[in-house]
Amino acid sequence: TYPDKDGIEFSLSDFKGTLVYVDVWATWCGPCKAEIPYLQKLEEEYHGNRRITFLSVSVDTDKNAWVEMIKEKQLGGIQLWADGWSRITKSYAIFGIPRFMLFSANGTVISTDAPRPSSNEIRPLLDRNLYN
Repeated sequence: TYPDKDGIEFSLSDFKGTLVYVDVWATWCGPCKAEIPYLQKLEEEYHGNRRITFLSVSVDTDKNAWVEMIKEKQLGGIQLWADGWSRITKSYAIFGIPRFMLFSANGTVISTDAPRPSSNEIRPLLDRNLYN
């Protein structure tokens, strides 16, 4: 459970009933920032599909830097702040970022190391789990 920029807390279980594509990232991470345009394009392609949720969890410790990047890059999806290497990184054995994960509509793990948005493998994986 982590807060968004307005302090409203969300948990993975809040999105049960939808496929959840999770991005664990930070503002200081070059490879994370390189994925942003691809993630935005992916979100745009699936915009309006209520069966998928895009959830980004920042491990930044500087909340202001995170909030500024959300505004500056006009980041979509659900943006949450984990305040450092916290429970999510321990629960899913995340030792490097960016890390993408995919969870089924019933909350089961599909992948804790899902393809990045820049990968040609992500759309078939999303579609397979959305429409089958």
